[in-house]
Amino acid sequence: MRHALPLAYNPPVDFKLSPHEEAFRERLRHWLQANAPGDWAKLRSRFATLTEQIDFLKEWQRRLYEGGYIGLHWPEEYGGRGATLMEQAIFFEEMVRARAPELINVIGLDMAGPAIIHHGTEAQKKRFLPKILSAGEIWCQGFSEPNAGSDLANLQTRAVLENSDFVVSGQKVWTSYAHIARWCILLARTDPAAPRHKGLTYLLVDMRSPGMTVKPLRQIIGEFLGSVGSDGSGQSRRRDWQTCGRPPARSDSADRALATAHRCKPSASSGRNER
Repeated sequence: MRHALPLAYNPPVDFKLSPHEEAFRERLRHWLQANAPGDWAKLRSRFATLTEQIDFLKEWQRRLYEGGYIGLHWPEEYGGRGATLMEQAIFFEEMVRARAPELINVIGLDMAGPAIIHHGTEAQKKRFLPKILSAGEIWCQGFSEPNAGSDLANLQTRAVLENSDFVVSGQKVWTSYAHIARWCILLARTDPAAPRHKGLTYLLVDMRSPGMTVKPLRQIIGEFLGSVGSDGSGQSRRRDWQTCGRPPARSDSADRALATAHRCKPSASSGRNER
């Protein structure tokens, strides 16, 4: 005869904020009352041009950064706050409560920055992280392709290292912020002989590189995504294209970088993600 095992006791979840978390909410709420520009749903229709709107959002992120409210989940030594998950949740709750504008550099904050922190060289951290936080340089995400969406095993974009140049050929689609980005986190296949889920490298790509083209994809709501590709020659060559970290010596460099980027991404992140 079988005997039922006693059920383990699980105490009820306590959703009450700690005194430290309550103080964080109070300081943030007061800061937003003094600095938030108003209801973003109403403000966004007042701009005469897209450039005016982008400049406004860059300035808003810069003000948040100066106030100490950008890069909350980043380590303090890299300009963040080392915030807990609860503090990050409080931040997004209060941003919604204030009906504050979105964070324009969400790809840099949630994906490029954390990957550079964990895998980048010290030179890359010094070069890129401050401008990600301040919105001095906007980032976009070059993962999806015409024949490779969520299934990165089908990724076709190639990057060949010739001397000190990466020669990249291919096309990316659904690239949020491509039309305003200075840099792109781009996945390219660098080892075609490796298994399909391996042999990928995480490149930090200057969007002003010769041969790079961006074509707008307008959504039904009027906002833009982008299609990024090479010019008619089929290739883009740039000496200062970089890997996230050192050049790949093994085929799983992109796998490790991507795992870190998604692990560090708050689930409540605002902004538009690549689809």
